[in-house]
Amino acid sequence: MKICHGGPGYKEDERMHWLSKKRYKIGLVIPTLVVYMVFIIIPIGMSIGYSFTKYSGIGKATFNGLTNYMRLFKDRLFWISLKNTMIMFILAFVLLLSLSFLIALLLNNKLKGVDFSKSLIFSPAIIAPIIVGIIWVYILDPNIGIINNVLDAIGASGLKQKWIGGNTLSPYSIAIIYFWQQLGYLVTVFIAGLKMIPGEVLEAVEIDGASLQKTMYVTIPMMKSTISTVAVLIITGVFKIFEIVQQTTGGGPNHLSETLVTYSYSMTFNSGDYGYGMSLATFTFLLSLDHRYLFNTYKRKR
Repeated sequence: MKICHGGPGYKEDERMHWLSKKRYKIGLVIPTLVVYMVFIIIPIGMSIGYSFTKYSGIGKATFNGLTNYMRLFKDRLFWISLKNTMIMFILAFVLLLSLSFLIALLLNNKLKGVDFSKSLIFSPAIIAPIIVGIIWVYILDPNIGIINNVLDAIGASGLKQKWIGGNTLSPYSIAIIYFWQQLGYLVTVFIAGLKMIPGEVLEAVEIDGASLQKTMYVTIPMMKSTISTVAVLIITGVFKIFEIVQQTTGGGPNHLSETLVTYSYSMTFNSGDYGYGMSLATFTFLLSLDHRYLFNTYKRKR
């Protein structure tokens, strides 16, 4: 027996029900949108606007066009901070993307002690960056650090280095510190991605006796979105490294270990050159954007 839902008020009731659901969804979105606008979009817009001005943070800003951006390319310290940032980016990106994936593959297996290993690897991710900096100062500091003291104790003083605070090794050391802090978090993201792969697919490949082939031709292709997400997390994370640099080197000596973020902070709040500091911040923001949409649009046009 077929029941016919009729009646003059049926369509109107159905429409009202749909509208009420839509209002409910909009009501949930609006508070989040307001917070996002107030704390993200508006500050970014204000920063970009101030980057075209001469402003000390006090008084009235004076529009000066592209002067701050032209000054960037003549500033020796800008190029030093950009070089340091790119060193950290390349080193951290290669190590984090490859090793976090390999460790996730290992921990995704049912091995003895795997749960304890997951907790141990993830633990640095819950430590505040400023505390991470303090921990590594006691490891890498040329004078009080554990590494140089151990080298002294075993008679290998010739291997002692200025791991932090020197002219050369500081960006490499900071990249290693960032790697140590973020490894567990990214391993967790990869493990979550591995859990999304249907077990039937992996079992079918294992039956064929293909272990390396399973990783190369099944696991990696099916985790493209996870790998892409992790890559974006690494890129955005490296470009906003601040606390670790401030705690370990303070940008010294003579600004030689500055990154784009710390140099922007120094120019804005220490030197009072707010307009120039905002141009540095804007440049860093544009450099760290997710450019996948632009690349995909370019490919479609071609």
